Amino acid sequence: MKNKTTFNKSFFLKPGFAIVLGMLAISGCKKDDDIVETPPPVQNEGEVITTMRLIATDSATNTVAGTFTFRDPDGSGGSGPDIFDTIRLAANKTYNVQLVLLNETVTPADSISNEVLAEANDHMFFFHYSGAAITQSYLDQDTNTPPLGIGLQTKWKTGAASAGTSQVILKHQPGVKDGTETPGETDIDITFQTVIQ
Repeated sequence: MKNKTTFNKSFFLKPGFAIVLGMLAISGCKKDDDIVETPPPVQNEGEVITTMRLIATDSATNTVAGTFTFRDPDGSGGSGPDIFDTIRLAANKTYNVQLVLLNETVTPADSISNEVLAEANDHMFFFHYSGAAITQSYLDQDTNTPPLGIGLQTKWKTGAASAGTSQVILKHQPGVKDGTETPGETDIDITFQTVIQ
């Protein structure tokens, strides 16, 4: 004997069935209140920095004494830098030094210095000199309490003729900037050969 399924059109037209069918449809489409959609956390990704430029202006004459550049066009990894200048400054002088950071993987080049300035409370440059007779102080400050240096504008005082290195480090320190180099992540770290003559 064959089993036969019969759909009776009149059954579907009964009022009770319509109510049950409607309830099933509503419950099937109801959003689950237990599921909470959480947006992904916002990440402050490190910037691409291909170029660091130090522009040294003689504070006595207000003339540019030199522009010293590190440039790695394809960013970290890949090929090495195509420009890596030696810093050359005169002995026993004072220089106002402007630091410029660029991302030259895009056209036009993106000024990372402007982004550092916009997020000044979370960034700080640190300078280390070895062998080269230089002392440095900050000319710019953030709005932290108390204010801390940024390092886009600094004063360098040279001593006697000497040779060595100048290391420039940018730290990203969101929420932990305290004037020391320890907290945060390093955005860029460049060591220039340096001659005081």
